[in-house]
Amino acid sequence: MKAKFLFFILSLAPMTAMAAIPYRVEQVNMPAPEVPTGYDSEAFARVRRFYAGASYNFSIWNNGNDGTLSVHGQNTSSFDATIGVRPYDIFRIEANYIYANGKWGDFSMTGNTVMLNALFDARIDNIYRLFYHQRMVPYVGIGVGASWNAANGTEIADKVSPVAAAMAGLGVELGERFTIDFGYRYLYIFSPKFSVISGFAPAAHQFRAGIRVNF
Repeated sequence: MKAKFLFFILSLAPMTAMAAIPYRVEQVNMPAPEVPTGYDSEAFARVRRFYAGASYNFSIWNNGNDGTLSVHGQNTSSFDATIGVRPYDIFRIEANYIYANGKWGDFSMTGNTVMLNALFDARIDNIYRLFYHQRMVPYVGIGVGASWNAANGTEIADKVSPVAAAMAGLGVELGERFTIDFGYRYLYIFSPKFSVISGFAPAAHQFRAGIRVNF
């Protein structure tokens, strides 16, 4: 009886070993899971590399005094347009056209201004996945360019003047395609040499509201 029972146990051993072979092979061939790094410097830029936009500008122009004449800047409205590229999620480069129109009492100046801006976005959703659906993106930037000037009520010696700007703002993203832009810009136009006031350089505090389309 014992011999029969031992024979039965030994006959099951090959079947058990064969059943275990596919399991062991499967275990060996399974790829190791990838560990996410939690950081991608182009998570947004890769799908929305370019953008174009337009803004309304409310400008508060500066006062001036050359010791002989004192002028007081007035508030004006204007617009600008931009087209840009996003090399990284946190960095943008854009070409910017600004129609500037400043007024000071009896004279005024308009400028067709072209600038190149560099902007840094505080986009943290590609670093901290808790904020992956970030909707509000603060930014800061600087810009340089040139203004083609025309004046009324006075003469100017320089028809083209260098321009510099510093800016900050908040982009409110409505999905991937559209961004509502609220910003501030300090615009400085180097003196076009007005005949009516010596050494006066137009400058403005500009409050902006506009929209960007990402593509």
